[in-house]
Amino acid sequence: MRRHRPTLVGATMALFAGVAIGSSPAAATPCSNLQSLQLQYATINSAVDNTTGTFVVPGSSPITGLPPFCRVTATLTPSSDSSIKIEVWLPEGAWNGRFLGTGGGGFQGQITYTELAAGIKAGFAATNSDLGTGSSGCNPLFCGSSGNMGNALAIDFGDPTTPSTGLFGHPERIKDFGFRAIHLMTVHGKEIANAFYGKRAQRAYFAGCSTGGQNALMEAQRFPNDYDGILAGAAAFNRTHLHMAGLAGWQNTHASPGRFIQAGQMTLINQAVIKQCVGQDGGASTDQFLTDPRDCRFDPKALLCTGGQLPPACLTADQVATMQKYYAGTIDPVNGQLINPGSERGNETDDILALGLAFQERLPEPAFDGLFYWVFGPSFGYPASSVNFANFNFHHAVDTVHDQLAAVLNATSTDLGEFREHGGKLLMYHGWADPLIPSQSSINYFNALVGNDGRGFQQAGFFPGGNPALQRTQTYARLFMVPGMYHCSGGPGPNTFDALTPLVNWVETGVAPQTIVATKFVADTPPAVQMTRPLCVFPKVAKYNGSGSTSIAANFTCIVDENDHNQTPAPKYGP
Repeated sequence: MRRHRPTLVGATMALFAGVAIGSSPAAATPCSNLQSLQLQYATINSAVDNTTGTFVVPGSSPITGLPPFCRVTATLTPSSDSSIKIEVWLPEGAWNGRFLGTGGGGFQGQITYTELAAGIKAGFAATNSDLGTGSSGCNPLFCGSSGNMGNALAIDFGDPTTPSTGLFGHPERIKDFGFRAIHLMTVHGKEIANAFYGKRAQRAYFAGCSTGGQNALMEAQRFPNDYDGILAGAAAFNRTHLHMAGLAGWQNTHASPGRFIQAGQMTLINQAVIKQCVGQDGGASTDQFLTDPRDCRFDPKALLCTGGQLPPACLTADQVATMQKYYAGTIDPVNGQLINPGSERGNETDDILALGLAFQERLPEPAFDGLFYWVFGPSFGYPASSVNFANFNFHHAVDTVHDQLAAVLNATSTDLGEFREHGGKLLMYHGWADPLIPSQSSINYFNALVGNDGRGFQQAGFFPGGNPALQRTQTYARLFMVPGMYHCSGGPGPNTFDALTPLVNWVETGVAPQTIVATKFVADTPPAVQMTRPLCVFPKVAKYNGSGSTSIAANFTCIVDENDHNQTPAPKYGP
């Protein structure tokens, strides 16, 4: 578990690794010359050639197998209170002529070096940002906290020792996190690449998952000309209500001692779900995951303890109530309106690295509740205060948060007309077994795009036959649901795939992706392949042909699925 916590040893080693031996000044290079590049509201902090094939990540394992590249670090200050860190990595050999913006996760607060490395290995000029939250001491999981309270799990995941308020009192930093950092990273990243290569990139792409998915949709909505192709995975686009779901989940298991789900019981529940529902939704009867969980009607009452049974081999009535709320979603207790969708059946896991209920309930306060410190300040961490993480009222306090943060943080606009008109393509994906961000959220956003595109087009005679609105949307936006995948990666299903190459082909050749082949590696570690499976363009699902190995993608066909019910928030909380 200690691997999740940055160490000063790693940072120190990285520092010394960059110190030159001897006193002779280094000769200027096209890379080092970027140090003098003048950019608006930006300072180039360093521009250094890396020809070692290795990059030492502070506090983590080195990244190897890198091509020679120019590493540029910069600080952006669009406001007097901003301090946005960005890095731009520029391949010095085989540049493919494309620019790639990349995202991170949670509250970010740090550079995601793995994304930069993957970008330059594929030939892109790549950039990434800490979203400006690093200046407030934030990390992906915590940006405001009452302190780790000595909880070992919270400590391992970077919860600070003492209380912090994150971005409270810093409205400009909230803007940076919400939309400005990624846009300016893009603008200045392109300028740096232009200066280094002496020409503009032919195409620009963005790829991100989770918060990176939110960044992706925010770019399409607010800055439609920044990118030609956008890849948005498990997007945290409806951020204020998503974080409320995290609060609700924590309160659910802490409502009383008996509501806590014990170690091993999430696996017990998942096995019961699979046993009842596998094969009902396409896929194959031998799968250990669900192809479309919306077809599953599993009731946790089926595991209620009877006779002499005792937990963890079964569920108490209190635990049944916990799981029912888990699936039901975040609900206004006064009017019954759905604020955020619940978790899908089939995502139950005891793996705390999946950031689901097994992780959330073991923390002294909800993960990701830092967002509410930005509104209520330090009092949010005090049990005696009128609004805190334990008593947050899902009728009254929701509007307070929405009024202060939604306009800046929520990427909920469904008008992508400008993005579409300049030829932009949006490719979305989401794991059906995501324990952190409800899978149906991405479906809700895609369906809202279809609804927006459908206004007036059918009457005008576009796309005769079929669903004209869906066909209109699929000319520029497509969604792929990933059976058995957790949050952005991992999980029991085929969870490794390349969605960027199909996006590039769509933008540059006009060929829209119909399927993407996903792979499940043995122990999720290449190269041994356990199975492959086609990911189908939504609303199609992969169905077993009835013969041949169920481990081979070619034995499945994407078919039109029935119109399943999708849990949708009340209009004022949607899409």
